[in-house]
Amino acid sequence: MSSDQDNSDTRVAVVTGGGGGIGGAIVSRLRSSGHRAAVIDRTGGIECDLSSEQSTRNAAAQVISKYGRCDVLVHSAAAFDLADITHLDSSLWRHVQAVNVESALWLAQAFVPAMAQRGFGRIIFVVSDTIWSPPGAAMLPYVASKGALIGVMRTLAVSLGESGIAVSAVAPGLTDTPGSRTANTEADFDAVVRQQALNRRLTPDDTAAAVAYLASDDGAAMTGQVLCLDGGLILR
Repeated sequence: MSSDQDNSDTRVAVVTGGGGGIGGAIVSRLRSSGHRAAVIDRTGGIECDLSSEQSTRNAAAQVISKYGRCDVLVHSAAAFDLADITHLDSSLWRHVQAVNVESALWLAQAFVPAMAQRGFGRIIFVVSDTIWSPPGAAMLPYVASKGALIGVMRTLAVSLGESGIAVSAVAPGLTDTPGSRTANTEADFDAVVRQQALNRRLTPDDTAAAVAYLASDDGAAMTGQVLCLDGGLILR
C-alpha cells in the first residue's frame, strides 16, 4: 500500500489544472483544510493530456492506485484557444471541448461509483462569468464549453444526489493570475474593476475559498448551483 493511502479517513481531493494560478490556490486551500490533494496537470503531479480520453482515464487510474480514492473532484483546468465564428475550425473546437468538458466527464465516470458506495462525494466545476456576458467574439469555444459544464453539473446534481454526491460550480470573473496577465493589460484589469460592485481585483484565493466551502461539510446542502465570484460584475 502506498504511503499516500495510509490515512484512509482523510478525504482525497483531485484537482485538474492544479499547477495553474487558480488551480494552485485551490490545492493549497484544500490541503490547509485537511484534504490530501492530488494534482492532475500537463506537468507536475499526475501528468495528463486532458484533451485525450485515454490519458485522462489513465490519470484517474493513477489517482486510485496512489491515493486509493477520490472524495472531491475539482475540474479547474481549461483550454483558452480563441476563434470567432469565421475562423473557427473543428480541430480547435474539439480541443477546447475535450479539455474543458469531456475530461471532466471521464474523471467523474471513474470516481463516482466509489463515491456512491461511500455515500459521500463532491464534484466542483470551475466555469466562468463570461457565460452570462461574453467579452468578445473569439471567446466562442471557451464560453460554449463553460456553458456545457453547467448543463453537465445540473444533470449530475439531479442524478447523483440520492447517492450523497453534491455537484456544483464556481464562476470566477477576471482573476489576477500569471495566465490572465499574459492576455490582459493593467488597463484591462482596471476597466473590469470599475464595472464591478466591489472595487478590487479578484484573486485566486477568492475562487479557492468558495471551492473549499463546497467541498466541506458546511456545503452539504449546496448542489446544482453556480456560485458567481466576480465582485458583482454580473448581477443575476
